[in-house]
Formats: sequence, structure tokens, C-alpha cells
Amino acid sequence: MALWIQGNGAAGRESLLVRRLIDQGIRDPRVLAAFARVPRSFFVPDEARDEAEADRPLEIGCGQTISQPYVVAAMIEALEMTGRERVLEVGTGSGYATAILAEMMPVSAEIRSVEIIPELAGRAGRVLAELGYGNVQLRVGDGALGWPEAAPFDAILVSAAPYEVPPALLDQLAPGGRLVLPVGPSPEQQELQLWRRVPSGRLEKRGLMQVRFVPLTGSSQRSVH
Repeated sequence: MALWIQGNGAAGRESLLVRRLIDQGIRDPRVLAAFARVPRSFFVPDEARDEAEADRPLEIGCGQTISQPYVVAAMIEALEMTGRERVLEVGTGSGYATAILAEMMPVSAEIRSVEIIPELAGRAGRVLAELGYGNVQLRVGDGALGWPEAAPFDAILVSAAPYEVPPALLDQLAPGGRLVLPVGPSPEQQELQLWRRVPSGRLEKRGLMQVRFVPLTGSSQRSVH
């Protein structure tokens, strides 16, 4: 858990955010508690601070966005985390979802996160360190390749949309593991999917909802023309 102190005004805004998430159907108390503890305003550029608690994506530079809080909450809720998972995030971005994931884990657990844009990885790393998230390990690289040497993972969250599910991420799912990611050839044709490796080793897929994410980039990604 991060060590930071929130003022009354910020606490009020976070309470409004949590109430909005409840109104939108988020029910997991651990997810809601994590959102109450993590100030989204710390993860957006200074010029966007006044809009930080708006329930919509915001630009964070480098052609990337911080996702709508509801979508982040729905994705993390779909992972059905208990706090005992080995966790991988693909697409660190601002570090906001990374912090939410870290809040849901004991301080002894390590969250691994991969970001392909060095500038974003550096900025997210500084913010996470300042907020006291010492259990987050960041790497600059192609997230579609996962983190093979640390696999298998019980929970994988992907915050950018590949054209199709990266085989490496499926391969790195532990028995019983869950992978949540948007998939589709364009922002207008993306589905949020939940993949689960059942104990027999077979993979099951379930569509969750239509979403709009920036594309997952990297040398391993198929080009769409």
C-alpha cells in the first residue's frame, strides 16, 4: 500500500469517483477501496489536473491516454483478484492502473509492468516511487512478449489493443489465470475480452463489452492495412 496523505478536497473527489463506479455497476469492494486510495490527479499532466476525476480518458502525451476510470475498474474487477496473484500489466502508460493493482496486493507481492515508450515508463516510475509503490517493477519493452522469465502469471491486464491476442501472453497464463485485454483492428472495432486458463490447461474466452483503446504497438504486432 502506498504511503501518502490526501487532503479533504481530494478525498471528497475520490468519494464521488467511487460512488460513480458503484452507480455504473462495479461491486468488488477491494476494487472500490483501491480506487478510493489512489488519486487519479497524480497521474495526469498538470494542465489536466482539474479534469482528473472526470469519467473519461485524458491525454498524457506521446499519443497515449489514461483510460476512463470505469473501464479500468471493470477490467480489474474482471480479473477477480484475491491478493495472492502473480500480476503482469502490459501498457504502463501513466501508471494509474498499475497503482490500483498494487493497492490490491500485499507489499511483499511484486507487480510487473511493461511499457514500450521510454518517456512514459520513466514518468510513471517516478510517480509510483514518489507515492511509495515499492512493489512495482517496470520494464521498457514490447508488452506483447510479456515477461517470460517471471511467468507464469495469475492475472494479466493489457491496457492497449492488439489486433489479435498475443500468443506469448496466453502462454504465460498460469492454470486458473485470467487475462483481460481489448482486442480489435481499430478503436471502432474493439472488444474487451476475458481469457481464463482452466485447470485442465484449456483456454476459455468471454466477451465483456465494446471499448476504445490506443493500439498495442511493438515489433511483434501485426500491421493492419
